[in-house]
Amino acid sequence: MLKAIKKMKTLLSLCTLLLVTAAFVASPLHDEFDKTRLPAAVSSADFYDATIVTPAKVELGRALFFDKILSGNKNISCATCHHPQFASGDGVALAFGEGPSGLGPDREQGTTKARAVHERVPRNAPALFNLGATEFTTLFHDGRVESDTAGYYEGGFITPAKWKLHKGLDNVLAAQAMFPVTSPTEMAGQKGENPIADARALNNVAGPNGVWELLAGRLQTIPAYVALFDEAYPGAISQPEDITFVMAANAIAAFEAASFKTTESTYDQYLAGNTKLSVEAQAGLELFYGKAQCYTCHGGKFQTDHDFHAIAMPQIGPGKADGYNADYWRATGLKAFPEDYGRGRVTFREEDRYKFRTPSLRNVAETGPWGHSGAYDDLESVVRHHLDPVTSLNSYTLTEDQLLAMEQVIETTADGPRLIDDWLSEKRRDDFLARDSWVQQHPELRQYIADANELDPVSLSNSEVDNLLTFLHTLTDSSTLNLQHLVPLAVPSGLPVEE
Repeated sequence: MLKAIKKMKTLLSLCTLLLVTAAFVASPLHDEFDKTRLPAAVSSADFYDATIVTPAKVELGRALFFDKILSGNKNISCATCHHPQFASGDGVALAFGEGPSGLGPDREQGTTKARAVHERVPRNAPALFNLGATEFTTLFHDGRVESDTAGYYEGGFITPAKWKLHKGLDNVLAAQAMFPVTSPTEMAGQKGENPIADARALNNVAGPNGVWELLAGRLQTIPAYVALFDEAYPGAISQPEDITFVMAANAIAAFEAASFKTTESTYDQYLAGNTKLSVEAQAGLELFYGKAQCYTCHGGKFQTDHDFHAIAMPQIGPGKADGYNADYWRATGLKAFPEDYGRGRVTFREEDRYKFRTPSLRNVAETGPWGHSGAYDDLESVVRHHLDPVTSLNSYTLTEDQLLAMEQVIETTADGPRLIDDWLSEKRRDDFLARDSWVQQHPELRQYIADANELDPVSLSNSEVDNLLTFLHTLTDSSTLNLQHLVPLAVPSGLPVEE
């Protein structure tokens, strides 16, 4: 009996050793390519159906997308920051919002206060590709607009408007379209400049004479828009006053879903069995779904898990007024907190700080700069960051040409009930611009970002990185290389269209 027990213990020890060894071999640090991780090919069933994306809605949405009528000062459109010329982005790390003129890297502020800059848009403009796929249920870098699967809100979506969000939105993409028009920096303008900005300053977005109602009122006065809405919503428009901003948002979403649907990349053809990858691209695919571990966050048909992760991405720009560290305020006298908590500013959970939504990698080679603040302006650099995030974060330096130059900055102050807009002095402008690199240069704030990092280092050779980059280029649909056909010659308001 004693010998049998000893023999059983020996067998159990061997089994335990084998299990531990197997677990070690299968751990992420020793991951190998597994074909079962490859997604199925994309199909039409993955997208909004034809009852949502109708030709008439798409045509109306196209006009609205390129029309500056939706901005408070009528000087910027959705397309300014999501232009076909820049693969549905704007080609810069952080945009100038309303006020300046031009597109992308050529966008410039003017010498008049009407064309001034109050601040940079604090996050990079995300690409719009394939957002009409039904699996995209969370939008914005921090996920502040998402489908309400738990039924908290009658409108069907969790958004900054909470229970005030208007009903009737077709999908989460339409819910997202409700919000850029409410941002003073992006589209609404500053208090005192126009009625829409004034409504926003009073936090009246959804109510009577609020931002959405005022914008709908503008559209109601333009006969060509009334006709387009009537075609897009047959039987719903008996008089111009029937037009709502929800209808406008649904149309913009339909345009984006139809126009930025790109499913004919080399990778798509490979998954469908219609082509083979080059030797280098195949090696890169095997790294992506194996040793490099990219698939752990960038799996699925559109290379995203739709989750939020902290990967020690450098923060540049003015931030989102998060945090408690007052060193910048003490150093400059400018009352600002320059951190960006990402998902944490939505959930208010400490464990979600510095997490950002995993972006889809479709057409990724065309959609730079990369990162939630556009910190990296070449694809290889952002790939290498993922391989050793903390080391990359600590060695990152913001170069002078990575952000659009701000020669002048407007500051709004008050004299009793009177608002005063004035140019910052050269000294205060320099202090203002110090915010762009403050978090990255501040050891304590940078360490917070490093401590939140979730990714372990992965060692790849230079040739393996090259192969990985070659694979990422197979995610480009050639149709995205020229999308200028989407730009209309004119829009119903008569305002100029940026080409």
